[in-house]
Amino acid sequence: MSQDFHRIKRLPPYVFAEVNAMKAAARRAGEDIIDFGMGNPDPATPQHIVDKLVETVQNPRTHGYSMSRGIPGLRKALAAYYGRRFGVDIDPETETVVTIGSKEGLANLAAAITSPGDIFLVPNPSYPIHAFGFIIAGAALRHIPIGDDDQGTFNTESFMEQLHRAVKHSVPKPSAVVLNFPANPTSLVVDLDFYQEVVDFCRKHEIYVLSDIAYSEIYFDGNPPPSILQCKGAKDIAVEFYSLSKTYSMAGWRIGFATGNKKLINALTRIKSYLDYGAFTPVQVAATAALNGPQDCVEGFRNLYRERRDIFIEGAQSAGWEIPSPAATMFAWAPIPEPFAELGSLDFSKLLLQEAGVAVAPGLGFGEYGDRHVRIALVENKHRIRQANRNIKQFFAKCPDAESARELLKKSF
Repeated sequence: MSQDFHRIKRLPPYVFAEVNAMKAAARRAGEDIIDFGMGNPDPATPQHIVDKLVETVQNPRTHGYSMSRGIPGLRKALAAYYGRRFGVDIDPETETVVTIGSKEGLANLAAAITSPGDIFLVPNPSYPIHAFGFIIAGAALRHIPIGDDDQGTFNTESFMEQLHRAVKHSVPKPSAVVLNFPANPTSLVVDLDFYQEVVDFCRKHEIYVLSDIAYSEIYFDGNPPPSILQCKGAKDIAVEFYSLSKTYSMAGWRIGFATGNKKLINALTRIKSYLDYGAFTPVQVAATAALNGPQDCVEGFRNLYRERRDIFIEGAQSAGWEIPSPAATMFAWAPIPEPFAELGSLDFSKLLLQEAGVAVAPGLGFGEYGDRHVRIALVENKHRIRQANRNIKQFFAKCPDAESARELLKKSF
């Protein structure tokens, strides 16, 4: 059949595919590739969480269908987490729903609230699901440029100007705006004053806010990132997504939640009731143990990523690559060095893989405004990070200018 699928046609080619193919080819050829490409946490899930999963899965009563909205114990644990971490009261019955990771929750909420012709505001660069969840749902997007400086700091004034302009010049009025802080891929952080300014603006214009705080516990400056739900009036318009993937190194477990505005939570809960039976019950019980149990493991992961960050940033500077030291997340958002800037992020990523044996994520994969950067996920141990720094330094010495870079690009594995 020659019929095309409308929504699939709206999805662009997968930018990471070329780098992934080169990485696979290099490994088949016996090359040692240091992989900073995917933000896949490498530490083991804490043992007390694993033990709770094992204990629960041995009970056959847990093997059937679960609850799409999440088991009551987990929803209560989520509410308790928001109470002690952010000082926010959450009703576990009406203001939270368990999701199969935050990515699933974001995509299903997009499907639940999108009508034909709706416009949504999405930061650019951003984590792909923030944009493509709405594209798949049939919405139109308007991008808000974010994090386009090389200092690693967030410009509140610039963002709010862009937000005002987007709302003023959009017809129809945007339905919602997506926020993600600490940000993937840029590692940018914001304060509560910024959130309050967004809440006040969006309440005035009757625009929902969808906030993703998957990295709220991976911070390094002693200043815990806030939740938008701490702001006055936030529950009138805002819902927040959280994931246990990074906080407890549970990425493959696929467990998270959404919380906040009752209308949005009800919409997500209702659409999920048609699509899934919830995460496997033992996973939900283990997630409850993670949230209610000892939290020293969270500090341990935080220290681990801080140590890796410091080793990588120091080594990159030694190689002549000036990269802002991220205040949060497990990523470094690295400006492409000047000799390679004209190549763009995809070709520069290919060069790093080809000449240094280091895989990174091209910034273009997170939106066109990311093409001046690459994202580096600190998911290799400190010895491998030091080796990556040595490889990069040797590569830069071998390739000091754009002309030599173009010559090297002609090579292939």
